[in-house]
Amino acid sequence: MSYNHMIGNRSFSFPDLKTLLAKASPARSGDYLAGVAAGDDSERAAAQLALADVPLKHFLNDALIPYEEDEVTRLIIDEHDAAAFEPIASLTVGEFRNFLLGPLADASALEKLAPGITPEMAAAVSKIMRVQDLILVARKCRVVTRFRDTIGLPGRLSTRLQPNHPTDDPTGVAASILDGLLYGSGDAVIGINPATDSVPAVCALLDMLDGIIHKYEIPTQSCVLTHVTTSIEAINRGRPVDLVFQSIAGTQAANDSFGVNLAILREGREAALALKRGTVGDNVMYFETGQGSALSANAHHGIDQQTCEARAYAVARKFKPLLVNTVVGFIGPEYLYNGKQIIRAGLEDHFCGKLLGLPMGCDICYTNHAEADQDDMDMLLTLLPAAGCTFIMGIPGSDDVMLNYQTTSFHDALYARETLGLRMAPEFEDWLLRMGVFDRRIIDGAERLRPREDLSPAFGAALARIA
Repeated sequence: MSYNHMIGNRSFSFPDLKTLLAKASPARSGDYLAGVAAGDDSERAAAQLALADVPLKHFLNDALIPYEEDEVTRLIIDEHDAAAFEPIASLTVGEFRNFLLGPLADASALEKLAPGITPEMAAAVSKIMRVQDLILVARKCRVVTRFRDTIGLPGRLSTRLQPNHPTDDPTGVAASILDGLLYGSGDAVIGINPATDSVPAVCALLDMLDGIIHKYEIPTQSCVLTHVTTSIEAINRGRPVDLVFQSIAGTQAANDSFGVNLAILREGREAALALKRGTVGDNVMYFETGQGSALSANAHHGIDQQTCEARAYAVARKFKPLLVNTVVGFIGPEYLYNGKQIIRAGLEDHFCGKLLGLPMGCDICYTNHAEADQDDMDMLLTLLPAAGCTFIMGIPGSDDVMLNYQTTSFHDALYARETLGLRMAPEFEDWLLRMGVFDRRIIDGAERLRPREDLSPAFGAALARIA
């Protein structure tokens, strides 16, 4: 089926839904690299106007990748909830946008709708939204998950404490963990990207993290961000795995390039669930995604990178994760060229994930060869918590010394919480107060949690004990 629209005296025709979605996407370098982007702003506007008139039902009958060729497509179609979809079944993409922005689309309604929304529907409506639209709707979506603490409650912003080290040195990792805890970071997860993916090295990090969490009775969870099969092997060896991690993408071919499929992910989740390590819930998966991953693997099937990204959320949704993280600027300027593109992509990803019912966080980041700087990241750092983002990263000094990219620091999380009146997960907050790391203060008539200022002697003693 073709789609057509006039802009002035120019007529534009789009031969299929895949092309229409790509041409309607806001400009980004990855789509130009793939050869699927609109040729100019007029063509993009025509595509967006044509897309607004597409009935949502079309997305159920026009698979972007044939059902027989792709297990992600099969997952999307086979698990679509027709009953949940019914309230919006008669709407076009444009009417869906209006509904989402209106008062009837409250948190309860959006939660009920989520199983009936496909990733392609979410991607489509995001393409005709302004930044403020993406923020407003995402803020209304409420997704709460639990393991040892409760993530995603209203008025809360969690953080992943990321204590990476170039050689996985235990003292260096421990110092970063203690530094982060003293700034109130780590309630989403204490998660390490290991310098090596060897099973013994991963097991050593798992033992160390487990020892710290249990010795100090910290209500949080740990994760070593290794391949899912390595986590399964660690579990088989009796190691203390809280969360199973995996990078995922929106096509079967892209997931093949990561060495995973739905069956392997299911095996990883079942292995973690069997350990019964959660105390307040059983969300045991942690997924990371990012626009451009399918294109970089030549596995995008001619689909624009933002729609491919939204399809990855169908994979995540299947396994009921504790956390989903779009690592928005990490893949580089070939896919998101500058700060403007990174900001827009981060808000799109967060919106689509939350609309689909996922606990979305964002690694607000950039590589040093991108046309972006910390001012751009400060803008996204302010916008995402305003949009109800579940969690962000916390890293010493914003500079990851192992992965060599720029992200958000422990101080950045303090800024976001202070500016927007947000707090940590409740169990983690209680622990910080009980341990005397934070205290309560009344500022401008409102209660605020602040790090204590008299911890210098305790810092050295605690570091010595942990290391």
